[in-house]
Amino acid sequence: MVFGSFSLDKEKDILVDLALYEDRLEYTLRTPNHGTGNLITNLAHLCKLPLSLDEKGLKVIHGQIPCYVDDQNRQVYVFRLGDTKVANIYPDGTIERKAYIPAISKTLMSQTKDYQLDIRKTLVKTYILRDCKFRTDLHTHMNANLDPDILIALGIHHQIRYPLYYVKKLSLRLTEDQAERLALQRKQAAKQFADSSLTGKYLTRKIDDHTFINFADLILNNIGNAAYNLPRIRASLAIMKDGQAVFTNLEKVYLYRYVFTKGVSSGDPIQISHIEDIPDKDIQRVLNQMTADAKSPEYANLSLYENSLLWIARSLKKRGIVYAEISDTRLVRADEAPEILRSLHAVMPLITRETGVVIRFLAAVRRIPLTIVKDQIEARKGWQEQLRVIHAIASDPYVAGSDIIGEEMNDIRELKPLIAGLVGIAAKVPGFVIRIHAGENDSLRDNVLNSILCVRESLADGQPMPHLRIGHGLYTANLRSKKGEMLIRELKQSGAVLEFQITSNVRLNNLSSLKDHPLKQYLTHGVPCVQGTDGGAIYGTDSIDEQLALERLLELTHDEMLAMRHCEDAVLAESMQCFAQACADFKSKSPSDIAAFYQARLAEPYVSDFQIPKSAGKLEAESCLADRIAELPSSLVPVVIVGGSFNSDRRKTRLRPDLVALLEELTQKADPDKVFFVLGYRLSGYERELIRLANGRFQIFSIVPSLVTPMEARRLRSADVRIRVSIEPNGLGVYKSFAYEIFKRRSSVVLGLDGNSAGLNTIQEAKNGRHKARIFISNHARNLHTKAQTLQGYVRLFDRPDIAGDILSAIETIYTDMHRDDI
Repeated sequence: MVFGSFSLDKEKDILVDLALYEDRLEYTLRTPNHGTGNLITNLAHLCKLPLSLDEKGLKVIHGQIPCYVDDQNRQVYVFRLGDTKVANIYPDGTIERKAYIPAISKTLMSQTKDYQLDIRKTLVKTYILRDCKFRTDLHTHMNANLDPDILIALGIHHQIRYPLYYVKKLSLRLTEDQAERLALQRKQAAKQFADSSLTGKYLTRKIDDHTFINFADLILNNIGNAAYNLPRIRASLAIMKDGQAVFTNLEKVYLYRYVFTKGVSSGDPIQISHIEDIPDKDIQRVLNQMTADAKSPEYANLSLYENSLLWIARSLKKRGIVYAEISDTRLVRADEAPEILRSLHAVMPLITRETGVVIRFLAAVRRIPLTIVKDQIEARKGWQEQLRVIHAIASDPYVAGSDIIGEEMNDIRELKPLIAGLVGIAAKVPGFVIRIHAGENDSLRDNVLNSILCVRESLADGQPMPHLRIGHGLYTANLRSKKGEMLIRELKQSGAVLEFQITSNVRLNNLSSLKDHPLKQYLTHGVPCVQGTDGGAIYGTDSIDEQLALERLLELTHDEMLAMRHCEDAVLAESMQCFAQACADFKSKSPSDIAAFYQARLAEPYVSDFQIPKSAGKLEAESCLADRIAELPSSLVPVVIVGGSFNSDRRKTRLRPDLVALLEELTQKADPDKVFFVLGYRLSGYERELIRLANGRFQIFSIVPSLVTPMEARRLRSADVRIRVSIEPNGLGVYKSFAYEIFKRRSSVVLGLDGNSAGLNTIQEAKNGRHKARIFISNHARNLHTKAQTLQGYVRLFDRPDIAGDILSAIETIYTDMHRDDI
């Protein structure tokens, strides 16, 4: 009979189902959310266990759990994997998990056919020494904090609207009645767009986005399909499962999460009942507590936002966290900040009284959406408006400071006017934190140092350094070089604190090998370092998971963990002192007056030294290259060359004669009627060589950013290439268009010869694409080689000169498959 179940990870991706037959306890381990089978195959190989197939043909691990009698004559079933005790299971159904699989290990296991980490770094004991247990989460994001099960419970409790688009996208199952009601509602929604200029799939998407079902109705009045629907909804609220993701995947997850975190209540409420029929005990538990909360005087009328804060605090308390700082972009918006602060003053004292957790916020400015505005002057005006809002709210007790967030695709010095504005605010507000996301990928290794220098150079005469924190700090100049030594000095002299979040680094494809992580070097030099989660729920982690991963995967010693704890204690003490002082200053204001107070502040004149910089002089690619723009040929095989454009400005490709010879052989032997080449926009390194060797025989396309410099435009016009224009204005983001134009639409060949983060993202997108990509990576491309080692079974590493034959064979196979119907 069914005895119970538990998971070996936070995201319920590795499930252990238990069945009791008289006195024999058997288990079945399965990975229902992972389609490739890599995860369970690698785990079985690591633990030396046989695989079998279940009735659906999916791989499972099946076995028996031995029963022991302890010194008090109590029976206990001890479940081990690879000689590691994973759980104690008692006859009364109690399950005590003793070890689990961190999100990092699970991710690396899921994207390769040859997993390299040993059992000690895969099954991790769940114990942390008390004296070095971390108590803060200083780097996290508002809409990424809550576990999917809590978001699902919030969606049911507040009866949010759930768009038909997501019902269809996730292939959710409806009852006949629900399907009929949605069909009728969709007809009504379609009338709103009868005169729309949109057509085809764009019009369909628009209508589906404006057709809603009550989420509580979707789950509670559809219990028969809940066991099918809930895992799909849960999976949509976390980063992709089968391997590392890229930033575009993260953006999609946020869209799924916004339905819950920014949800609107349905206009067609139902009676909340039959909670016990929901086939997930965690969702049941949370939803029952929400129902009880709604009957209490303190929590009876919580909004969705306020209820989210309560559950964030409860989740933090569960992990031993007493203080958190959360980045939130809504605090830089004049139309939202006053109401958010009213909610915080109304509900946070109640939440802190229950949980003991203090939550404060960093008003977050996005670095990337500003740059996609084609008029760069208007983009910078957005900074000025956000600085005005931050200035108005900076003294609030719940505002700890500001944060510069977003995918790191631009030199931090481009943001110096913004940083100078924040430094000016910090001069007037004691304890105001400036946090800058920098060093997250290896394309801009000077961003950490330049962040500190931008702050220092923006100080007024006599102004001390503000509280400065660097989020990630993963990639810098070599710390043993002169520039690295300069960075260490600047970090120590400025008092800047580095924040590390290794799970998000791995899951977002910014870190594939843990052996070169710089944290131990920083600690050796006495640089202040703390841990954050980066919004752990979206990455399947939390503060405990992160700390265990630091200890086991980065092999931090007890003294190194203790050094991080001491740094955290200092930040915590200073932050709580600032919070207490700000609360004292706000004593005269009641929560009901807060919104009006800030609306009045925002109406006051704002004078700052912020100067809108002159335009960088970039041109719109669609205009200056209009006569070169062409569609990719649909009947030919695309060969993507990663070998020059995929470096940062300061990294030059060094040509190897053997790889140039490889390109020469390909251009001599490939058939121009079967293949075309796709390059980045710099046309340097091996890309330049390919153009020279092709000598006009092949169609060659360059995918370029939407904004280019006059010099880049001249170079592109003088080359024998056709143009595809990306939606991204920055060259480091063009990898997204390779995914959209090629990897999601057709099979391809990828040849990796050189590159850093943009090249790594291109390769990961090729592996993640809907259609199979044959990926060939040179052993001599150091960064690409490291990535390739995590993709064993999906990537072909080579160093011999006769690889051209295999590449040509892959092209021929793809071409034949493309034209099979024509034969």
